[in-house]
Amino acid sequence: MQALNLPTYKFKIKSRENKLFIYDIVRKKYVSLTPEEWVRQHIIHYLINDKNYPISLIAIEKKLTINKLSKRTDILVFTSKGTPNIIVECKAPSVKINQNSFDQIARYNLKLAANYLIVSNGLNHYFCFMDVEKEQYVFLENIPHYISD
Repeated sequence: MQALNLPTYKFKIKSRENKLFIYDIVRKKYVSLTPEEWVRQHIIHYLINDKNYPISLIAIEKKLTINKLSKRTDILVFTSKGTPNIIVECKAPSVKINQNSFDQIARYNLKLAANYLIVSNGLNHYFCFMDVEKEQYVFLENIPHYISD
């Protein structure tokens, strides 16, 4: 798999029927190792190992309904009170992040009202704080470390 602009982690990877699978520590199972999944697993480990977010507050592919359409967030991190804190949209490294990427995560956030948004293709990362009063993104250098509330 392609090297990413994220710290490296030790992953459990196995091959079955000429297909690679990676162990997801949140879902506690092996999942197909696609380029997007490679990015997702790095972001998960980054949030847990580098930013100290408890694994118990992280949901993967959380279902939500927007305008009667079923959607899934790539990663959703909750506060200790159970409210959405961070939405992460992962793209494959070959996918260029553009306005459509931000529009997608913004639509999810209309429903979830998270404090932070992350869009990443593993090479480029965008961290935003949602300023609800001004109804705008505030771009950050990085996502904050976990602080229990």
